Amino acid sequence: MSSPVLADLAAHGLSVDDSSRRRAEYSYDASNYRVPPLAVVFPRSADEVATVALLCHRHRVPIVARGGGTSMAGNAIGAGIVLDLSRHLTTVSTIDADARTATADAGVILAELATAVGHATDGALTFAPDPSSASRATIGGAIGNDACGNHSVRYGRTSDHVLSLDLVTADGLRITATRTGLAATRPGDAAATARAADLTESMRELIARNLAPLRTELETISRQVSGYHLAHLLPENGFDVARALVGSEGGCAIVVAATVRLVPAATSQQLLCVGYRSVADAARDVPAILPFEPSAIEGIDHAIVTTMAARRGPDTITGLPDGQSWLFIDLDDHSARAISEPDVASTSKRLLEHLTAQGRMVDAVLVDDPLTRKSLWRIREDGAGLSARLVTDSTADSPPEDDTTAATAYESWPGWEDAAVAPDRLADYLVDFQSLLDEYRLTGVMYGHFGAGCMHVRITFDLRTADGRDTMRRFCTAAARLVVAHGGSLSGEHGDGRARSELLPIMYSQAMLTAFGEFKRVWDPDGILNPTAIVDPAPITANLALADVSNRPWSDTDDSSTPPTTLDPFIHAVQGCIGVGRCRSSSGGVMCPSYRATRDEKDSTRGRARVLQEMVRTAPDIQSGWRSDDVAEALDLCLSCKACSSDCPTGVDMASYKSEFLHQHYRRRLRPASHYSLGWMPAWLPAATATAPIINRFLHIRPVQRVASRLAGVDARRAMPAFATRRRVRESLDGLTAPDPHSDTILLVDTFTRAFRPQVAAATARLLGATGDAVGTRSDVCCGLTWISTGQLTHARKVLARTADALDDGTDRPIVVPEPSCASALRTDLPELVDSPAAHRVAARVHSVAAFLPRLIEAGFTPEGLPESVTLQTHCHEYATFGASTGAAALRSLGLTVHTADGCCGVAGNFGFERGHYEVSRQVAEQALAPALRTDPRNPVITDGFSCAMAVDHLAATDPLISATGTHLAEILAPPPKTVDSARFPVDSARAPVDSARFPVDSAHPPRRHP
Repeated sequence: MSSPVLADLAAHGLSVDDSSRRRAEYSYDASNYRVPPLAVVFPRSADEVATVALLCHRHRVPIVARGGGTSMAGNAIGAGIVLDLSRHLTTVSTIDADARTATADAGVILAELATAVGHATDGALTFAPDPSSASRATIGGAIGNDACGNHSVRYGRTSDHVLSLDLVTADGLRITATRTGLAATRPGDAAATARAADLTESMRELIARNLAPLRTELETISRQVSGYHLAHLLPENGFDVARALVGSEGGCAIVVAATVRLVPAATSQQLLCVGYRSVADAARDVPAILPFEPSAIEGIDHAIVTTMAARRGPDTITGLPDGQSWLFIDLDDHSARAISEPDVASTSKRLLEHLTAQGRMVDAVLVDDPLTRKSLWRIREDGAGLSARLVTDSTADSPPEDDTTAATAYESWPGWEDAAVAPDRLADYLVDFQSLLDEYRLTGVMYGHFGAGCMHVRITFDLRTADGRDTMRRFCTAAARLVVAHGGSLSGEHGDGRARSELLPIMYSQAMLTAFGEFKRVWDPDGILNPTAIVDPAPITANLALADVSNRPWSDTDDSSTPPTTLDPFIHAVQGCIGVGRCRSSSGGVMCPSYRATRDEKDSTRGRARVLQEMVRTAPDIQSGWRSDDVAEALDLCLSCKACSSDCPTGVDMASYKSEFLHQHYRRRLRPASHYSLGWMPAWLPAATATAPIINRFLHIRPVQRVASRLAGVDARRAMPAFATRRRVRESLDGLTAPDPHSDTILLVDTFTRAFRPQVAAATARLLGATGDAVGTRSDVCCGLTWISTGQLTHARKVLARTADALDDGTDRPIVVPEPSCASALRTDLPELVDSPAAHRVAARVHSVAAFLPRLIEAGFTPEGLPESVTLQTHCHEYATFGASTGAAALRSLGLTVHTADGCCGVAGNFGFERGHYEVSRQVAEQALAPALRTDPRNPVITDGFSCAMAVDHLAATDPLISATGTHLAEILAPPPKTVDSARFPVDSARAPVDSARFPVDSAHPPRRHP
């Protein structure tokens, strides 16, 4: 720590990190911008925040307060000290149901605050602001940019709910802003009391000199977020300092805690989803909807829906009515009372009749089912991420052809993503805005808060080239003039930040801009708090993250004088992370299990992606890039669970990036021991089967196990599973037939099933044959998963190529694989790593048992003797590849009560066995699996994944409250052996399997393609 301020911070016992890896993680938020900080500080209390401010003030070093880092305007990055308040300032200190208030630290996640309030008030109250990022955005961040949310048409902005703010001033004093003024946070603090008095006097003088512009230019529409909210300081508004500071983007003081107003929770909610031909048609119906006082009127367009279906499967958009744009309208008891209807159902019916009469609606559905409602709302909530990397179809409008590459043509970016107008002017504004997009030959993906007149638009800017950035500047300037001409605001929710502050002179008079500057200097005379936001802005094209990233393929043999024709596939893939931060959620979905365990940004999918982005940006050549210790450290706790490939709205697939990095990082270098022992497991498992009795006996001798674990790079606290003996394998597989032309289904017995659970293969054969189909079996090929996960991709490609050739038999017969991770590898990794017609044909035929079960049920399969209820641990690869609820839905259709353990088991292939991962592995198991086993101890536990079964075994062996054994789905459902004659297995010489690789950069290996 060579900097004096860093030395001072460390000397005061503060948690300071100025490592290159940490600085990379915090160089970005969810905006287009990148600004590396000097260091990141993780304060443990408000007093530590005050100490940081005091020391930074002394050294004249800028400070940027940061919550979840989800800012789309560049509000949460800066060149000085970044204060991450989300790590430790996470306490909800009071909830007063009678007063309808709550007090929480600035780092409390919005969704967690709402949950805590719901628990404390028996569901009667909630905190209203619910932006789409509520599962990871903090209350401090919401205050910083005056966040609103999907239900803002009723509940307004964060500023409408703030009662008081606990602040740290730029020089480290602690004062509290209320609805009527300022005071020292601690009574008797003379310095803070004096500062509060000085600030009060200065603000009153400022207001008295600017009454006219404050009354005429501010608060003209409900979503006027741009600039400072100085109108709250007017005499008629009671000198409301707390609300005046909301939306100041951390540029006046640092919010360390807040007291907020609570509202009654909505009851009897019903979703009315209405389809339209265009977003303009949808907007024209908004004035007709508002008198019904819905809690939400949100809109999306077809590009987002198309991408959702392509990325996560068509089931994710089930329930949408016909149309090319949609409005999501939430109605509840309040709505019914507003129009004097007896209940919500009749209110919905009346609104639907009213919209039909307007003549613009194409189709509509009423959604009562909570699960369907939640699924449809997720389309809207993931709008920012889904629209960033579009998947188009023949019905969608493609971006115009220009000089950008095919790889960038379907990217869209923020920058002009959150302007607002009055709702009754929204349709006309959108028509004019579309004309402006056409004029600049840009495509805008539109979604947003239609009921409040606030549109989120992601645009196909080319941020990599000088011409593209010039187009962005000219377009945003023209768009600012357009929205002002419609009486609107440059920002309706996200704040001005780096994206729009430079354009504020288009919206405000010079007198108003001068008042903004004076207000900033009253609070922060030295300009150290979040400089460039609102006052003294940087150019909107400065510090763009993609501006210095070469379009050339990332290779040290390229001729830099040759214009690029394509983006490097690896560079383009890792740039898929745009920072929306869904991986930082503590609930919902499966990603990111290691972040949920550590709550450290470095262990989030976003943190890893940002370090990878720094690698491809800053490495002077390819070799030094692949040798990056920062990336190796960031990826160490990635479980390769692939959940991000499904849960991340932009489709980031960190497991693939990790395998490619490991492939390159260890090229011609000695690898960790586990890469040889676990990575090459399929190669030595046949020998282990042959000597299983001896190996199993020796592995139960503790000293032998410790030595073997040390040599293999395995944590000795993990017991190795027992290997199936040759006799057991033969008894399970004997007498069954290999595929022939008459086989209806192919059962592929994967390496792990054969070596450890051969009885699962036999049960799967009986299950597949239960409807009378002829089942042929193969066990002579491998999916290569262990080589993929350890980054040994050259060998993996060889194995997968052989597998593809062996299975490509000229038919479309389904191939069912008992082990879901192997099924996933064959479905997704095979065609990506072996880009051949055979690989694509085979991949399309592959199913897991759970994914194939609906076909059996449709064919008349009716199992007998089922338990009443089961606990289902869905393998992460099954979740990512075949669908989050495929198995659960099929089991429920059979009449079972299904309790799901929604999360990773923690073992995740080799991860949980490797040295250095045990503690995190156990913490991951505690997120869902272990609690589920304790809650329903008598339920059969379905663990199709062998890793999941081992996790259950380990928990049962180490936790006295757990006594469970993992069972495969096929073992639960399959008929007894005597009832099935048609399913047959071959007894073959099992070939040692091999697997695949990613994103090559040399000519010997074609690059892996990513969407």
